[in-house]
Amino acid sequence: MGTTQLETAPEPKYWHLKTVLSDALDTEFSVGEILPNERDLAARFGVARATLRQALEQLELEGRLQRRRGVGTTVAPPRVGVAVDPARHTWPGATGDDWQPVAAEEAATVPAPVARLLERAPGEPVHVVRRSRVSAGRPVAAELLYVRTDALPGCADPAGPDPAARARAVLHALQALDLDGQDRTVELGSASAEDAKQLDRLPGAPVLVVTTRYVSGGRPTAVAVSTYRADTCRLTFGERAAEPVLTG
Repeated sequence: MGTTQLETAPEPKYWHLKTVLSDALDTEFSVGEILPNERDLAARFGVARATLRQALEQLELEGRLQRRRGVGTTVAPPRVGVAVDPARHTWPGATGDDWQPVAAEEAATVPAPVARLLERAPGEPVHVVRRSRVSAGRPVAAELLYVRTDALPGCADPAGPDPAARARAVLHALQALDLDGQDRTVELGSASAEDAKQLDRLPGAPVLVVTTRYVSGGRPTAVAVSTYRADTCRLTFGERAAEPVLTG
């Protein structure tokens, strides 16, 4: 078999630098330590700053580094396991769910991918519940839960001054439905401005996006879009218990 073009392609310079930097993180730096500035690092390794940035971005993507507002680039702690739905076949908000309800509203506009998953036409209203997941006093994930309003006929647009109470009302109504099943996808994404604000990250930082569709009565009833910090979270699935998340 002949040599492929991929096999003969040279390794990108930033990729080689990423490997060298990774070794330096293991031997010269400790968790939480601030890295030297880009100019000094580029001079040390004899590379252009653009090459250095590519390597640093890759290391952040892999969870080795964290960029923090007002601090700089620091060495990240190892990712720690975070369980995704350890209790299978349950609605969001069921007993044992450690997400915290934040707010809820009825909306006529939802992202097109969510509308397709819910099989809703443009303009058809849905309940939108915002939730947060916190560990060791710091946010590790944010979630938007979209629920078909026609699936909860007894739960009109939740009223009242307490946003969290409105969210709990929708979650409580979901528990009365029979859950047929759920399916889930996981993909890498980048933090939007709103995600970044909730997760204490910079806009564009890598995140893990878990999309879960819940089916009841033979039709899609709810879709949860959960955004996890990629720098601290290693997602686990099934019945395995989550490890405590330690954030730097």
